[in-house]
Amino acid sequence: MLEAGLSSPVVPFGADQTLFVVIDRRDEGTEIPIERSDLEATISELVAGCFNDPIKVISFNTLEHWMKDISTEIAGEIQARCDIDGVTLPDYLSDFVESHI
Repeated sequence: MLEAGLSSPVVPFGADQTLFVVIDRRDEGTEIPIERSDLEATISELVAGCFNDPIKVISFNTLEHWMKDISTEIAGEIQARCDIDGVTLPDYLSDFVESHI
């Protein structure tokens, strides 16, 4: 339980931040959003297999009050990195990349 004066680790510090939410499907009919504050970390975690079945990536800014589905851009970046490294797209990302490219 948080005490008065302590900040929650879930609430971002600072008014102007862009956050990234990965919506991951655990099993049929269950979706769980996973929030990140670093785009590179988000992509790295996707490639590393930290998500079961990612279905969407959304970015939003806390000060400017905008949000955008960036799934297509992320899928393209993942595919490009695999192509550059000469590795095949991991099975756990194939559905995500194929559905957004």
